[in-house]
Amino acid sequence: MVDFDANMHIFRSPTFRGAVEEAVDFFANTPVHTVPPPDDPRVIGPGVYALYYLGDYELYGNLTQLNRSTCVHPIYAGKAVPLGWRTARVSLSESKELFHRLNQHAASIQQGADLYLDDFRCRFMILNDIESDLVGPVEAALIRTYRPLWNSVVDGFGNHDPGKGHYNQAKSQWDVLHPGRYWAERLTGASPGREDVIREVSRALDELLLP
Repeated sequence: MVDFDANMHIFRSPTFRGAVEEAVDFFANTPVHTVPPPDDPRVIGPGVYALYYLGDYELYGNLTQLNRSTCVHPIYAGKAVPLGWRTARVSLSESKELFHRLNQHAASIQQGADLYLDDFRCRFMILNDIESDLVGPVEAALIRTYRPLWNSVVDGFGNHDPGKGHYNQAKSQWDVLHPGRYWAERLTGASPGREDVIREVSRALDELLLP
């Protein structure tokens, strides 16, 4: 019997780490677009994206201050992959999931109280072919790097209609703070308090501007 050595089971790859860092650097220099971006036929494939806030909603003032000259701190980061992509059951070269996902987010923003679509911008990066294996790691790296508010403090922005028979769930923090999504108004579970959510947001955004 060989003595157990955890180090014999831990895989480390500076090459992989470098590829993720390279992708994050590339992402930070992609062009900024409206939300959703133009429906260009070349926007095809899976990828990652981020939304940036530049509006006058007082609670998000620190984000607007950071993003005033250029979009540097996202309010949300996510990934867009078609169903079946991991099992190669779909053609990545034909996927419009990235554009569709940004359209879904645009609809949520338009329905949410105190939010206006014109106050948002986005970046996105397409990851086709073998690079599509980086979708998950790059999304995770963006969230770790920036801790976007709607990923790390206010949950629920990316939620979907749970469907009939599942409306006994609680509203998410996002739907408490920005009520208006038609399906969220049907949810009957015990929701978090609005003032509690506001306190958490204020604390998190105050830390953004600390030296």
